Amino acid sequence: MSENGFSESFNVVTQDNPGEPEFTDQTINCIDCRSDFIWTSGEQQFFYDKNLKNPPKRCKPCKQAKNERIAAINAAQELGIKQRIEVTVACAKCGCNTTVPFYPSQGRPVYCRSCFLELNPSLLPPHE
Repeated sequence: MSENGFSESFNVVTQDNPGEPEFTDQTINCIDCRSDFIWTSGEQQFFYDKNLKNPPKRCKPCKQAKNERIAAINAAQELGIKQRIEVTVACAKCGCNTTVPFYPSQGRPVYCRSCFLELNPSLLPPHE
């Protein structure tokens, strides 16, 4: 590991010159859309220059969408407007598309209504 911990998170190619590291393009899987994107050597150089330790988690379109969501939430809070959130997701059990009134947490499964009730039968009203 290098003295600043950079080579563990980044794809660093060691070179004969012990100065700045040399970077190679790296493929990363986006945590939002699950598609692969390329983290270029130039972007890695930028992260290194800014002393950023962690590689990106989202592709550029997903990062932009996240920033827009955060900006909209902040603007609504400043104006005192209550927002209704509706996010389209794929059910973790059956795979069908559904909407939920929250932003799903990373790595936690989200279910459609029927699968959720199937997994939590105690939430159903009692049969007469």
